[in-house]
Amino acid sequence: MNSEQPEERGKPVGRRIFLGTVGLGVLGVATAPTLQRGLEAFLGSAADKDPTGLTGLLPNGGGFRYYSVAASVPHKNADSYRLKVDGLVDRPATYTLAELKALPQTRMVKDVQCVTGWRVRGTPFEGVRLSVLLDAAGVRAKAGAVRFTCFDGTYSESLTLAQARRADVLVALRMQDKDLGHDHGGPVRLYVAPMYFYKSAKWLSGITVTEDVRPGYWEEHGYDVDAWVGRSNGRDDDPTS
Repeated sequence: MNSEQPEERGKPVGRRIFLGTVGLGVLGVATAPTLQRGLEAFLGSAADKDPTGLTGLLPNGGGFRYYSVAASVPHKNADSYRLKVDGLVDRPATYTLAELKALPQTRMVKDVQCVTGWRVRGTPFEGVRLSVLLDAAGVRAKAGAVRFTCFDGTYSESLTLAQARRADVLVALRMQDKDLGHDHGGPVRLYVAPMYFYKSAKWLSGITVTEDVRPGYWEEHGYDVDAWVGRSNGRDDDPTS
């Protein structure tokens, strides 16, 4: 997935090969902090240039797997990054990274659960509650959903308006107590704490308020639109919230 690679239990995907097992061996080697950082950098760089997605099967030292549905993703920094909020709102806006950082920040620590089954426990995320941006924009009465687009040019996601307003849904700027790097979807990504990680779109660039939910990238390939952990995609994982 643009976030992390989803796969329903028992549903063939075609990219699961022995590399998953090889990755466990790599994890065993990457125990020292220096080696871990080097491995993260290598996998992130390789995944960014790998249209096959095979590098996405290799977990890095933090337990995450790098994956993108685009052949390559441009890099954005504090000067070039912009987040647009538009659609069924009274006050459309475009935020710079500095403007997002200046807004009230919320920090939460929860497990991250991928629909493939792997989980990273106790992961800190920090950013602006999505509800804050929606309130600032002035959502119109006929609105019922929010659509998210990404600067990889390919990925998209959606939530109902009620889901988007939850206190545990962030426009995240930090992860694991450091600024979001490119390989983790930075400088800004969506974080939907109670849902499988494919809902937490990387490289977030657009928030559009709509009347109805539009299926996102992976939903168009058969995955659940309402991706509650343990209550969707045929899995029975423990909830993350």
